[in-house]
Parts: sequence; structure tokens; C-alpha cells
Amino acid sequence: MMNFADPAGDRGEGAERMGRLSGKVAIVTGGATGMGASHTRRLVEEGARVVIGDINDADGRVLAADCGDACRFEHLDVREAAGWAVVVEAAETAFGPPTVLVNNAGVIEWGGVLDLPEATFRWMLDINTVGPFLGMHAVAEPMRRAGGGSVINISSIAGMVGGRGSIAYTASKWAVRGMTKAAALELAPFGIRVNSVHPGVIRTPMSDVAGTRTSGVPPIGRIGEPSDVSWLVVYLASDESAFTTGTEHVIDGGQLAGWP
Repeated sequence: MMNFADPAGDRGEGAERMGRLSGKVAIVTGGATGMGASHTRRLVEEGARVVIGDINDADGRVLAADCGDACRFEHLDVREAAGWAVVVEAAETAFGPPTVLVNNAGVIEWGGVLDLPEATFRWMLDINTVGPFLGMHAVAEPMRRAGGGSVINISSIAGMVGGRGSIAYTASKWAVRGMTKAAALELAPFGIRVNSVHPGVIRTPMSDVAGTRTSGVPPIGRIGEPSDVSWLVVYLASDESAFTTGTEHVIDGGQLAGWP
């Protein structure tokens, strides 16, 4: 029986720790900094082997080296299908077929329907929406061959409610939420689960900009930390969530609970 107080189970005195993700092979996009770096570290700590995909080569290589032999870095622009093929092949060569995909890479640029340039709108959807689609497309067959897996699409609370002055970001994150459900239905017969994660304001370099447009503190009394979200990612990557697919997981400190 699973010990929910200790997800790794009863280890006993001096027993070697078995991570919750032992045997998993993960790809984390945007994994060089911010939330992605936190996810990468936590996945490795829980026993997964991880390939970081990012355009930030310098930080990505440093993080991969810091995480040791269980981690490697590959340059990835999530908008390019050819790049995805390289990353998946690198994962298979180094560790085996990917069984976890964390579609974390994303960008934000403020602007509303009256003032946001068309080029900016398309740029944001290419990264925030087309990127996750290409990722799911790239890992579906390797995951099927591996006997199943878990896709974790990082959306936002902006994928649950509208946001003034953020039309492209809001559109992209709602699209991720919808794609998650469609993919979950399609991939379930292959043992592949697909879920979306919807963070509120999290203390990252991107939220340093985004946070200037957010007033107040969540009801829980603090801004979120990347590690808060990483624990949810671990759960969804693990077999503990084996009966969970096509669902939204809000992690926002109570921001969407209602008016105070």
C-alpha cells in the first residue's frame, strides 16, 4: 500500500532512496532557467533522467553539468519540428525513449486587441501553442513504444480566465488547455496521459515583468515559488497520477477562488 506521507515509501534505516520517478526519461522545454530549471532539478532528484531543451545554451549547459550524469542539454527552438526530432533522438540515445514531456517553454508580451502588433501575436502563439503541439507530436510514437508516458503542458491561470491587456498570452494558454484535452483523448489508448498545469504568479524572471500587472497577493499570503509548481509536475510525471488525464491543475495560491 502506498504511504502518502512518504511518496517514496518506507525506506527503513539506511535504505537507499528510490525516487518517485526512477526509470523515467523526461524532456523539459525552457528548462534552463526559471520554473523549467526548478522542474529539471526536481525531476532529477526524484530519479528521472532529463534532457533540457532550450535556446539558452549557456545556462542550459551549466544546469545540465550541475545535475550530473542524469541530465544533458540540447539546443531547442520549440517552434521547429526538426529541432524536436534532434532532442527526442538525443534522449533515446542517452537514456532511452522519453516517457515524460514537460512543455514548459513560454513567453509573454503585454498588449490588447487594439494595440498588439500582429507579428507579436503570431510570435507568442508559435512559442506558447505551436511549440507544445510539436512536442506532443514528437514524443507520441516513442512514448507508445515505451508502453506509455505523461505529457505535462504548462499553461497558466490565464488559460482559465480572461486577462486585460494580454490577448495573445491568454489566447495561447487557453489553446494549450484545449489541446491538452484533445490529445488526452487521442493518446489514452496508448497509455499516454496528458494534463495541463495552471500556475498563478510565480517568482521567476518572466514574472518580474508579468507581476507588474498583477495587484495584491494570493489569499494564501505569498507569491508562488517555482518549487511549488515542480512538486505538482513530479506528481503528474509519476505513476501516482496513473488515473489522471485530460485535466487542469490550478496552482495559484487561491487567486481564482473568488472575490475576497
